Amino acid sequence: MCNSMICFADRKVVQWLMVVFFFLGLIIPCNAFSTTSAIPQVFSKKVTEPDTATMARIVESYGRLPLSFEANHGQTDAKVKFLSRGSGYNLFLTSTEAVLSLRKARPEDKTARGSALHKADKPEPATVVSMKLAGANPDPKITGADQFSGKVNYFIGKDAKKWRSNIPTYARVKYTGVYPGIDLVFYGQGQKLEYDFIVAPGADPEAIALCFGQTRLKIKQNGDLALDTKGGELCLQKPLIYQDIDGIRKPVSGGYVLHPVKNKKQTHQVGFKIAAYDRTRPLVIDPVLVYSTYLGGSGPDEGYGIAVDATGNCYVTGWTDSTDFPTQNPLYPNHAGIRDVFVTCLSPAGDALVYSTYLGGSDYDWGFGIAVDATGNCYVTGWTDSADFPTQNPLYPNHAGGNSDVFVTCLSPAGDALVYSTYLGGISLDRGYGIALDATGNCYVTGWTFSTDFPTHDPLYPNHSGAKDVFVTCLSPAGDALVYSTYLGGDQSDEGHGIAVDATGNCYITGWTHSANFPTQNPLYPNYAGSYDAFVTSLSPAGDALIYSTYLGGSSYDYGHSVAVDATGNCYVTGETFSTDFPTHDPLYPNNAGGYDAFVTCLSPAGDALVYSTYLGGVSYDHGYGIAVDAAGNCYVTGETGSSDFPIHDPLWPTGGYDAFVTSLSPAGDALVYSTYLGGDSYDEGHGIALDAAGNCYVTGWTVSPDFPTQNPLYPSHAGSVDAFVSKISSVVLASVSVTLVPNDVVIPRGGTLGFDITITNNTNEAQTIYFATNVTLPNGNIYPPSGYLFGPVSVILNPYQSKSGHLSHTIPGNAPIGAYTYHGYVGNPGVGIIDEDQFDFEVTAAKQMAGHEDWETTVDAFIE
Repeated sequence: MCNSMICFADRKVVQWLMVVFFFLGLIIPCNAFSTTSAIPQVFSKKVTEPDTATMARIVESYGRLPLSFEANHGQTDAKVKFLSRGSGYNLFLTSTEAVLSLRKARPEDKTARGSALHKADKPEPATVVSMKLAGANPDPKITGADQFSGKVNYFIGKDAKKWRSNIPTYARVKYTGVYPGIDLVFYGQGQKLEYDFIVAPGADPEAIALCFGQTRLKIKQNGDLALDTKGGELCLQKPLIYQDIDGIRKPVSGGYVLHPVKNKKQTHQVGFKIAAYDRTRPLVIDPVLVYSTYLGGSGPDEGYGIAVDATGNCYVTGWTDSTDFPTQNPLYPNHAGIRDVFVTCLSPAGDALVYSTYLGGSDYDWGFGIAVDATGNCYVTGWTDSADFPTQNPLYPNHAGGNSDVFVTCLSPAGDALVYSTYLGGISLDRGYGIALDATGNCYVTGWTFSTDFPTHDPLYPNHSGAKDVFVTCLSPAGDALVYSTYLGGDQSDEGHGIAVDATGNCYITGWTHSANFPTQNPLYPNYAGSYDAFVTSLSPAGDALIYSTYLGGSSYDYGHSVAVDATGNCYVTGETFSTDFPTHDPLYPNNAGGYDAFVTCLSPAGDALVYSTYLGGVSYDHGYGIAVDAAGNCYVTGETGSSDFPIHDPLWPTGGYDAFVTSLSPAGDALVYSTYLGGDSYDEGHGIALDAAGNCYVTGWTVSPDFPTQNPLYPSHAGSVDAFVSKISSVVLASVSVTLVPNDVVIPRGGTLGFDITITNNTNEAQTIYFATNVTLPNGNIYPPSGYLFGPVSVILNPYQSKSGHLSHTIPGNAPIGAYTYHGYVGNPGVGIIDEDQFDFEVTAAKQMAGHEDWETTVDAFIE
């Protein structure tokens, strides 16, 4: 097998044709819902000059998840066998053609309040490029290969018969026998969508003929193939043609050629003209498809809520625009512009999707808040305009009227079923923003409502008081009853945005109010200070009393966005303020630095005192959108900043502007643990933040940047649209661990055994969980495998100052290239990267009798003390 082992098999493949679609796949390209390789990429880089203060928080960006292909289980047109979704395109593979639907980016709509609070403009029409193979087998065998563990689910509409779940995803799709001796394979290479023609010995590569319909084609002076489409010029770069001969790349002359065709459906066919080459050796033809006019993706896809379970799985929600398969040729329907919720669960290493699910109806649907319980059930809230939003065991089965209703949905741990899903709203506009859970499974939701008939139960405030009111609703664990539901507001506009629950069931809400008579109880700040004020309210477990409720603001505009509570009952709030007199206490930053500043406020358990309260910002706008607190009382905040002088400390990225930020404050709020920009050269916003038990920080939001920081340094060009991202920032202390490799022999014949001893030592006074992995440098200088590892990663638990040893051996393949190799062994951990490595050189020589096997066969002894 050729998974994590190096393969030197004599391939029957003598020709590949690769066409690469470049686009930016940020951490979660939300309308791709793709999975990734099963081999975890544990180590991001070698730490050559350790800076403990900085390297203790190396960012671990989830994704760029390699592309995948969904089998069609009824989620799109029946003609489609497989489909792949990406930023700016959708690819549909039928028996006879590959259909690529490309869409331009919408004009950028950037406001300080974010772009999600309004409906999308009318979507740009899709440009469709159809590629057929002239004279090819009309019914080739089409199969998915290298199935991923992640599944895709579609909960679209109220008709459960139309829902689709547990849809398998694959790394490759293979068309067998498109021409005699020629197969066609579609696959993803990182974030590149590629396809190869695989030509067996004796087959004729010039039999390949590509048809692009009535699209005008021309070969440019530089050898590129230009396709003149309605949406602009699409360009296939001149192919790189070469042969690998004993590990040496030898170029071969050749390129595209156009063959005139006299019919109404097309003007030319595209083939390849190749100079003389060694037909006993593999030949690679590698053209690249780049965007000339398509400067963006398929429209905005934005992440807003994030949660983490006890095992480290990360759950994200937001919304995405999707595209239906174009069923008519050449008159393809336009992108419908429907906005769906997405719910995505990533593995602890961030290298695979556990599941990814569409959730929505036929109209607009937004996801904003997310939470996860101890069993892995995932709870989502937001709002929907759809009368056919999917429901299951609903407390309120029908859309109540108005433009939008709140929804509350609970997904099973596998994401393949709805535990319950219900509308929650009245006759007017209702929107859900925040969601939280208590230990018994009760689900708490907040947002705001214009409806005078919003569902209430044992309400503390039974009547709608003003233009729009906050609502606070608690649903039973089964979602089949209201524990309580109440209005909360005054005679003007009031909005609820963040919600949290403590261990006793007390509920904490923040948002903002324009009402001078907003309900207060034991208020720290009893009076409305002007414009809009933030508020912080704590409700009793039964929802029948205010424990405390207070204004929080100055004389200008103040907005609360997110709230968290620690084990002692301290309440942490973030948002933004335009006020120069916002309430502060022992502030790290006592003054408004300019315009809107974020604020971070910690209230005592009784709500009668400020533990601390500080501005957080620079000379431009700064908004706090998400907050979390760890067991030690360190507070973590994310949001957006337009300030080039935003406060930073031990930053991962020390400069920025129009970026997300991630800031951690000490328990007393008197120091920055760290503070960093997080973004590229365009707009980036952080919205959701969550922590795991180890103190790792997970952030989601959205970005327009083509250079948003991710774990891998080399990326394709950004398509220019809005993508969600998920980033993990580790608080793991930089370990001091060493590895030593001692080879048993350094000259090994083909078919012989390469063996060596391994010793891994923990040089610290703390226990460490360390990962060990290996790869090799081939005689041609390339690292192999190009991704993943020859062996590992495997975990080794080391007590303080402990060493563990083991032995590893490989059987050299019988067809391995002869020459000098270097074997590399690495130790590290996911939060830090490579901590230490060792290597040794060895030589592979010819054997008198060639071994029959083709893989590196590995044997490892368990690590022993």
